[in-house]
Amino acid sequence: MAKKRTLTPLQRQLHTTIFEADTPAGKRFDIILMLFIVLSIVLVNLESVPSINNKYGDLLYICEWILTIFFTIEYALRIYCSYRRRIYALSFYGIIDLLAIIPTYLSIFITGTHSLIIIRALRLLRVFRIFKMVGFMNQGSFIINALKASRDKIFIFMFFIFVMVNIVGSIMYLVEGGANSGFDSIPRSIYWAIVTMTTVGYGDISPVTEFGQFLAAVVMILGYAVIAVPTGIVSSQMISSSKNQEDISTQVCMNCGKEGHDTDAEYCKYCGSLINL
Repeated sequence: MAKKRTLTPLQRQLHTTIFEADTPAGKRFDIILMLFIVLSIVLVNLESVPSINNKYGDLLYICEWILTIFFTIEYALRIYCSYRRRIYALSFYGIIDLLAIIPTYLSIFITGTHSLIIIRALRLLRVFRIFKMVGFMNQGSFIINALKASRDKIFIFMFFIFVMVNIVGSIMYLVEGGANSGFDSIPRSIYWAIVTMTTVGYGDISPVTEFGQFLAAVVMILGYAVIAVPTGIVSSQMISSSKNQEDISTQVCMNCGKEGHDTDAEYCKYCGSLINL
């Protein structure tokens, strides 16, 4: 068993400020962080506009590096004051925090990759914790759990759709295939089947024969089932599991770094430790 780390008073204070949204200092820090993230996203969008980039490109470039350095320091502090550094680094937010600073450094070697900074928008998910919108967090977890519980049924349905588009695409290739036809190969015909069955309908390929049009009409009708069936599967699971839904808090366990505890919980439901060590 790995030896537990002991946080110094400074690390505990930093942990409370950086990870917690329940204290005034933590809330102020997170609000400032959110403002910087929004500013960074705005800068990336402005930089993509040729007229603005030609006039203010150097200023936007400097501002972006200043924000990146700030986010780099923030990420390093999160690692420094984490009770379980590895757990934080491999967590959802830990990975997103790292990915948010990589594009700027990567742009030094690969031109254009700084546009991937838009990944920082995912960090705005913390806004639900900052402003105590635990109801939204709860509903988000509720939907994710319903999707997980429905994954087997959805997988079987998607496998059926995969078989269907291959069969329909092959038939359309036999019916419509020709030198001057858009159905010039089975993969391209399968592409048409997918576009039609999902009701997207780009219109770049369309059948001209009577049988081909009849088959297309059948596929269009089946397209409604493609939308209705998975929706019904997930909805049914959400209804059946709604009775077990409980309120959660924004409290973060200092031992394992996980949240989502009951509002009256004293111990972490994931690792069993006191929530506040």
